[in-house]
Amino acid sequence: MDNKAIFKKLWLYVKPYYSRLLWAVACMIGVALFTTASMWILKYVIDRIFIEKNTQMLLWISLSLPLIFLLKGICSYGQGYLMSYIGQKIVMDLRNDLFEHYQKLSLDYFENKRTGSIISRITNDVGIIQNAVSSGLVSIIKDGLTIIGLITLMFYLHWRFATYTLVFSPFLIYVLAIFGKKLRHVSTESQQKTADIYSILIETISGIKIVKAFCAQDREIERFTRENRNFFNITMRSMRVIALSPPLMEFIGVLGSTIFVWYGGMEVIRGYWTAGAFFSFVGAALSTYTPIKSFSNSNAVLQQTIAASERIFKVLETEPTVMEAPDAVPLPLLQRDIVFEKIGFAYDAEQVLNDIDLKVKTGEIIAIVGPSGSGKTTLVNLLPRFYDPTAGQIKMDGHDLKGVILASLRNQIGIVTQETILFSDTVRNNISYGSPQASEKEIIKAAKAANAHTFIVAMEQGYETMIRDRGINLSGGERQRLAMARAILKDPRILVLDEATSALDSESEQIVQEALDQLMMKRTTFIIAHRLSTVRKADKIVILEKGRIVDIGKHQELLDRCSLYKKLYEIQFRA
Repeated sequence: MDNKAIFKKLWLYVKPYYSRLLWAVACMIGVALFTTASMWILKYVIDRIFIEKNTQMLLWISLSLPLIFLLKGICSYGQGYLMSYIGQKIVMDLRNDLFEHYQKLSLDYFENKRTGSIISRITNDVGIIQNAVSSGLVSIIKDGLTIIGLITLMFYLHWRFATYTLVFSPFLIYVLAIFGKKLRHVSTESQQKTADIYSILIETISGIKIVKAFCAQDREIERFTRENRNFFNITMRSMRVIALSPPLMEFIGVLGSTIFVWYGGMEVIRGYWTAGAFFSFVGAALSTYTPIKSFSNSNAVLQQTIAASERIFKVLETEPTVMEAPDAVPLPLLQRDIVFEKIGFAYDAEQVLNDIDLKVKTGEIIAIVGPSGSGKTTLVNLLPRFYDPTAGQIKMDGHDLKGVILASLRNQIGIVTQETILFSDTVRNNISYGSPQASEKEIIKAAKAANAHTFIVAMEQGYETMIRDRGINLSGGERQRLAMARAILKDPRILVLDEATSALDSESEQIVQEALDQLMMKRTTFIIAHRLSTVRKADKIVILEKGRIVDIGKHQELLDRCSLYKKLYEIQFRA
């Protein structure tokens, strides 16, 4: 993405605050004018006061200077506040758009990206843009206007000397261009390393129990230290460029000023212009180098902003792989059957499912078993369209799932997985997560059906108890029963149980299994099972091997005729 395209996209975020930007620019113009005026007055201070001893001019200047700097201060405050407001609003809008877009992206995006990289976009990269708008853009506009004002004064005082002074400008521009190119490259590396550090932090903190269990603290410390050192090295490369830019430009400026002071001084001695005009010119000329130096810092911010913006807009331009058809229609409530027709699915270059034909009648319980890696979870993930099959069709009551509104499909499906996801919120809000309008009575009824009500009311704050990060203040069985209550409250037509009890001990499993039995009543259920109790209750057991269905039948039938099922039963279920 070229710079023009990036700035065009950024402008779309600035545009809603165009009126405030105009007021901010007006304030910056005021700062530039009053800065120029203070240099212009210097001419009269020297010529009319120090040389001509004019007391009336002394009074006029004594009154004017405080007013000039008061007005300059008001304008400076105005531009600072307004640009900070614009910067914060742009950050808010960008973060909202990023988060909203992340919610729309398909699961495969998150499986291919590190969590740290995703978080870095919405925190670090957006923060860089905020800094650019609220400070970098201010510097570019304000300093640019100040330079224009001072140069105009210089031409007014002595056009020939002003022309000589501007001869040095190409050297400054050349230096800025070289440093800008280096800074953009280093900034991209720096932001990538920030994402690496975020990833390590998330992985280590979320997996702290495993880290401690395997005594891997030193290894994780070494890994983090290595990445942190790499980040430091890249940052220092950036700092070297940033630190070198201002003094180098200052040296170029002072070199030009020295030549000018010598030559200009000779002109004053010869009487070609007054001392006041000369010192006013010198003051204006030297004053231009301060904003020019600020330009070098602004250039650093600009290059970092370009790199950050490119990464952000790359995310915003990413299309979900699972999309709703433009002419999608609402899916009626399931009444008859779900049909998998010649389903195939490939993940990258790996074929995961092949030629799957399966018909499930409404109300049936379907158990899906098979060796690890046979495609069980992938098959059930096609049902809510977390992925789309690369071949074949899935139909509900004759409706191709690719042609229905996603929400109307997913609202009919409840999912309970081995890894229970709970949010840092109250027990009540976790249960009603998929049904936010549910009444108190409905929430309690769902909790009772999931065998969760008893342990909930035993907690100090009952349904208002806050669940800590990842449900750490609950047992595995309690977390699973809350997930069951959430699914029961949603009242789905279709239920997907992905090894929902495989991580529980026998006592917890028995309690959860009772809740499962309640949950599966009169629902079409797909079970990926590791336990015999759930398999025996299935109306059909589907045997998968290497992405293909090798047999379908009931428990005893398969034991008698399917060697693979018998082997799986003996290994997994008999125990």
